[in-house]
Amino acid sequence: MQIEISRRSLLAGFLLSTVSNILGRAAIAAPTLNVILGRPTQNSIAVSLMSSSALTAYVDYGTSGKTFTSKSIISPLVSNTPVVFELKNLKSDQKYFYRIRYKDETAKTYAISKTYSFQTARSAGKSFAFSLHGDTHPERNGKMFNSELYYVAMGNVASQANDFHILMGDDFSIDPIIGKGQATKENVEKVYRTHRDWLGVIGPTTPVYLVNGNHEQAAQYLLDGSTTNPAVLAGNARNKYYPQPAPDNFYTGDNLDVPGIGKLRDYYSWSWGDALFITLDPYWHSKSAVDNVAGTDQAAVNKGANNGKTKDLWQIGIGDEQYAWFKSTLEKAKSKYIFVFAHHVMGTGRGAIEISTDYEWGGRDPKGTTTFKDQRPNWELPIHDLMVKHKVSIFFQGHDHIFVTQERDGLIYQAMPNPADDTFSMFNSDAYKSGTKAPNSGHVRVLVSAAEAKVEYFLAARAKDTSRKNLTIAHSYSVKPRGI
Repeated sequence: MQIEISRRSLLAGFLLSTVSNILGRAAIAAPTLNVILGRPTQNSIAVSLMSSSALTAYVDYGTSGKTFTSKSIISPLVSNTPVVFELKNLKSDQKYFYRIRYKDETAKTYAISKTYSFQTARSAGKSFAFSLHGDTHPERNGKMFNSELYYVAMGNVASQANDFHILMGDDFSIDPIIGKGQATKENVEKVYRTHRDWLGVIGPTTPVYLVNGNHEQAAQYLLDGSTTNPAVLAGNARNKYYPQPAPDNFYTGDNLDVPGIGKLRDYYSWSWGDALFITLDPYWHSKSAVDNVAGTDQAAVNKGANNGKTKDLWQIGIGDEQYAWFKSTLEKAKSKYIFVFAHHVMGTGRGAIEISTDYEWGGRDPKGTTTFKDQRPNWELPIHDLMVKHKVSIFFQGHDHIFVTQERDGLIYQAMPNPADDTFSMFNSDAYKSGTKAPNSGHVRVLVSAAEAKVEYFLAARAKDTSRKNLTIAHSYSVKPRGI
């Protein structure tokens, strides 16, 4: 893994163990490797491999942890540059084992990493678990983020052997470097590359899905025809360091090609077991800034300064094309559960059901006037009403840095906790007028079975956090299969 142990002395023992796990017998002498799995299907998975030095490598794999009957192509690795190995022709609903074989130019034989495993898409009726967390915000170190605590949270996720993990956005903020006029390709990529240090704890066994947030600044309003603007740099860095889905025979999603990027891979859906998963993204599909404008002084905004975004929130949203895809996806759904993920209701504001009645989400302007048909003439229903009509099980959101469970019209709105806030705060609590609330930090796990989907919020705590115990369940509840 790409981990600099000397920079994190508090985690020396933990990191050494993690590096040893990745590298197996050659842990100390060999280069560090970092593995992130992505876009699993019923018969394939992407293995993104990054090394701290130049190597030649391949992946061997099979259905037994002792016999590896298949291998990937052999590929050269450039230092700190990921290479994706596509493992294909896999069996559906199957656990696979794999290991990395690697050597430098002086070695005569390939070294062997520890054996890891992954799961291909579950069949209907098969139980499984997935996990997720809210806004990481590593750029807010000491205020909303602690590296040691994040490693603990990711260690907790890894210990649960979930089928995949979803990040809810604001995990790769490039706002600070934009504000300093330093949004170069190298600096933007460093933000995405550095986060692989933490995600490398779960990456070799738990595929990672990303949801776009406002602070990623991967947003249409920034496009200016160049390939050096922050939106293009962010879009390319995201897809370079994290293998995300594009439409194929397993995933549906955004078919838009953006000059300088290609497929955005920003919104997509897939079925797994008895559940349908749908991610949404307003930021790439709004000509106006959905939330904060790039480089805005957030502290000044918090004190009441105008951040330059439009005041008419009908001018922001997911766009007609994404709405039509969302509607079609819901109409075709036959799964027992539907889970929808977006960074936030409308991509901005605070709260969940409190603002779910407004604009394209609920159809009304702030004065309560219903102007939906005038503002969205091509839409059947506001987003909330569409989800209710098709019996969406849970809508998951981030942005507010707090765990809150609410319900409106039978639809659960689940706000996600930060994973590494060592102040253990409940940010924006006042924005939520109802519901069950719990403080940061930790992750959420969802156990999906034919009978129910159980949601559990696990707290993360270091040994010195004596006011809480690691992996305590702060809140849990279950939802029944939707009637179809």
